Amino acid sequence: MNTQSTHSSDLSIQDYLRQLGKQAREASRSLMRLSDQKKSAALLSLADLINDNKAFLLAENAKDVAKAKANQLEAALLDRLTLTEKYLDIMQTGLRQIAAMPNPVGSLSATTVRPNGMRVAQMRVPIGVIGIIYESRPNVTVDAAALCLKSGNACILRGGSEAFYSNQAFAKLIAQSLKANDLPEYAVQVVATTDRAAVGELIRLSEYVDVIIPRGGKSLLARLAEEAKVPMIMHLDGNCHMYLDQYANHQMAIDLAFHAKTHRYGICGALETLLIDESIAAAILPELARKFQAHGDEMRVCPQSKAILVAAGLQSNEQAAIKDATEEDWATEFLGPIIAIRIVQSIDEAIEHISQYGSGHTESIITDNLQRAEHFQLAVDSSSVYVNLPTVFADGFEYGLGAEIGISTNRLHARGPVGLEGLTTYKWVLNGNGQQRG
Repeated sequence: MNTQSTHSSDLSIQDYLRQLGKQAREASRSLMRLSDQKKSAALLSLADLINDNKAFLLAENAKDVAKAKANQLEAALLDRLTLTEKYLDIMQTGLRQIAAMPNPVGSLSATTVRPNGMRVAQMRVPIGVIGIIYESRPNVTVDAAALCLKSGNACILRGGSEAFYSNQAFAKLIAQSLKANDLPEYAVQVVATTDRAAVGELIRLSEYVDVIIPRGGKSLLARLAEEAKVPMIMHLDGNCHMYLDQYANHQMAIDLAFHAKTHRYGICGALETLLIDESIAAAILPELARKFQAHGDEMRVCPQSKAILVAAGLQSNEQAAIKDATEEDWATEFLGPIIAIRIVQSIDEAIEHISQYGSGHTESIITDNLQRAEHFQLAVDSSSVYVNLPTVFADGFEYGLGAEIGISTNRLHARGPVGLEGLTTYKWVLNGNGQQRG
């Protein structure tokens, strides 16, 4: 069995996953001892392989896309599934960035010298074996493999059945890179079965797997949160907000709100609810609403927003509807051409709305008032909080992490985009010269 890990019918799903787990644990021990140069060389080789095999990768992805369309996969998931030459180039860039980044493994925290002269510090070390469960996005196969390798972790990757051909194609290239650079062949294992029982086995494989990182729909994540025996780093959804403050530059506010919603609907950083200060709503909302309608974006609005739109002569048309917002809309991650819009009386009302309905993912304030910007960033309890930026920057690549393995809304261990450091833990290291405890 190699990185592609073809599932033999002679093994039950339980035995197959246990075999992957055992192999991953053995590989993780070898990875801990490898130099950063060897791990980075494998990532550079993988980038070259992706560049040299674009036609193969796009052809395999086309099989998945054709099947997904035949099965009427929802638009947001289809968008995440589809690869292009541009996305393959971005993946290569990400691999090269990760390879060039400082290796977190072995780095030391500030050292404390105790009264007896003993030196105390923390050293970054790999977590061990990481299981990643994801839907639709085949690029996760490469991102996850790269981040785990660079941080010294072995990984077991279980992609969605809708991306099976794409994931196995990437697995083939990963295997070539590992072999060419003399890395453990089981450092990256891609589960080679579409049997859904594999997910249930992986999240219970606590003997071999140290942490699970799931990326998928809310129903999948809710199921894993309930059933997993392995600790998880996760977020349930990305109900992202933008607040247009009374001190916002009007044109910037319009441009960034439109971009945050329409850049890509299917990403977890897409804007879902727009909050507008009542002092500027009449000046901003009509122009912004016209842009949304021209783009085909449905608006679900509060009564005050609707009154402003009606006064400006705006109503539902063939391109996009304007509907009354429901209580459910404020808490919904639409992942499509729908945006909820509410007018608020103050910055604190905006913060309260986000606290009540938000998912702790990414929020933004548009303002030219530094004091209010600082207040918003301090008071909003989400994993990422921006000033004068669209929420779509919620991405490890954009943060300079090279890539991300997921975005965590957890409060423990890792929060926000999880890059290299988020895939490490630490151990205490003490140095002395013969001291004894009194």
